[in-house]
Amino acid sequence: MTEPFKSADIHLIQRIIPHRYPFLLVDRVVDIDGFQRARGIKNVTMNEPHFQGHFPGKPIMPGVTIVEAMAQTAAVMVGSALGMEDRNMLVYFMSIDKCKFRRMVVPGDVLEMKLETLRGKPGGKVWKFAGVAEVEGEMAAEAEFTAMMDLPRE
Repeated sequence: MTEPFKSADIHLIQRIIPHRYPFLLVDRVVDIDGFQRARGIKNVTMNEPHFQGHFPGKPIMPGVTIVEAMAQTAAVMVGSALGMEDRNMLVYFMSIDKCKFRRMVVPGDVLEMKLETLRGKPGGKVWKFAGVAEVEGEMAAEAEFTAMMDLPRE
């Protein structure tokens, strides 16, 4: 058995989850602690397509994309712990709860998503996570969400 990943660069992320530009919303995942917790990094840049219309003259990262970035971080964490690279794993939202937005996220920010598993186990399809997204230590968003892991058959 191979040693579990402690971090994932963009190349490994793309081997675990199917998302691609313009919907790949995490650049790096670090501090991966098996299935328990991980920290995602998103460098927010002006050239992202949602900034063309959200909002012209005052670009703000949409809250739904912040939650999606947290979910992608969770998927990379679980996918890396399960050894899902190059296996076409898909993940679907089932619910989003206790979601709150506290700070605008704008171009130039570095968004850090801290994720923790609340429920889920290897071989299980349904997982629940708690996430907090921060910029420079200030909370931008928080949410709990449940997702279904669509694991490919052997």
